[in-house]
Amino acid sequence: MARNIQIKRLRGIHLSHRKYTSEHTTETMPVPAKVSIPMLQHMGAPCTPMVKVGDHVKVGQKIGESENSFSVPIHSSVSGTVTEIVDRMDVGGRLIKNIVIETDGEQEVSDEVVPPVVNSKEDFIKAAYESGLAGLGGAGFPGHIKLGYKDIDRVTKLVVNAAECEPYITSDYRECIESIDDVIDGVKAVKKWLDIKDVYIGVEDNKPIVIDNLTKVLENDPDINVVELESRYPQGAEKVIIYACTGIVVEDGKLPADCGVLVMNVSSIGFLSRYLKTGMPLVRKRLTVDGGGVYNPKNVFVPIGTSISDLLDFCGGVKDSCRKILMGGPMMGITVYDINMPVIKNNNAILALSEDQVAETEESACIRCGRCIYACPMRLMPRALEMAYDSRNVEALKKGSLNLCMNCGCCTFVCPAKRNLAQKNQLAKAFVRQADQKKK
Repeated sequence: MARNIQIKRLRGIHLSHRKYTSEHTTETMPVPAKVSIPMLQHMGAPCTPMVKVGDHVKVGQKIGESENSFSVPIHSSVSGTVTEIVDRMDVGGRLIKNIVIETDGEQEVSDEVVPPVVNSKEDFIKAAYESGLAGLGGAGFPGHIKLGYKDIDRVTKLVVNAAECEPYITSDYRECIESIDDVIDGVKAVKKWLDIKDVYIGVEDNKPIVIDNLTKVLENDPDINVVELESRYPQGAEKVIIYACTGIVVEDGKLPADCGVLVMNVSSIGFLSRYLKTGMPLVRKRLTVDGGGVYNPKNVFVPIGTSISDLLDFCGGVKDSCRKILMGGPMMGITVYDINMPVIKNNNAILALSEDQVAETEESACIRCGRCIYACPMRLMPRALEMAYDSRNVEALKKGSLNLCMNCGCCTFVCPAKRNLAQKNQLAKAFVRQADQKKK
């Protein structure tokens, strides 16, 4: 199979890759003394606890589920005793029920953990639901909803997102290196059960080992293409990678499936393959721990619900110079306000940034240089959107295609006036939603 060399010129920005942990083999963290498992780790409705205080639970046991279809079940990552069910604030400021489990160190596996029987597309989608899969690239979109989209029969192309364009993060890279057979088996399973013709695995060109390995493994499979992408942020954004791999433009208001494309993160694909083989649901996560504020950066397998504090201790602890801790990468990551918060399904990195890695900035007036416009991968006009939000002009925000903003942060990054353009866009989205709700 010939490798596809990407030639489409995309907007965006070049960033220092800082993939310092790329050759660090994933280490398995010991089971912590306790875990706190939130009932919302995905986009959609929260789950309702299925256990009570005092119950003994086992690894892989379903402990949370919702009657709302736009949700995924939650499973125990440990064996032990439920000691609390308590409301705790998540990183987005929402109060979410957490099941606190004191571990027994046995890691006894639940009888519920059996490989699913899959003989049809419907069985496959049900298996994705029961696995607890929420998009592992960061968005946390329920896997069974994506695979079971109402017009899924129109989908003819699968794009596997292995770009991993944010600095520091190497968890997807390690998935491709350490679990390449799972990735390929997962691709073939999705291709088979959804009757998809063409597959494109998009990998940035700063990962030549992955590109070479995939190309060799797939040399006799003409329907699966390895697409070498330019290392340009945000190459891994859904609509960006669709265009880079297929040339298809997903317009405002449309979903990829409306255009005949399904996009899945490479770690999601690898996990789904393992679930089909073993029946073990999503109870642990491979993530990258890095930054100048932690002593021993590494890639780690972490039980879901482990506190960030315990995870950082496993990596040698934080330095006195640590100034900020992020869930995710430096461009789209969210600041952690409490290091006792738990690791959840869609965490792909914890960054402990030192003082010299956190710039103090002060906004000044826009100098009308146009750099934000040139950098925006969606070809928006960030400064115009900022002014529309400041004047609370709903119509101007909609006319400026605000909803196309993916919060990649390119506009803020390149702005010489240090204006918080990306942050304003997120506030503007909330403002437009509120305005629309008032009209109803």
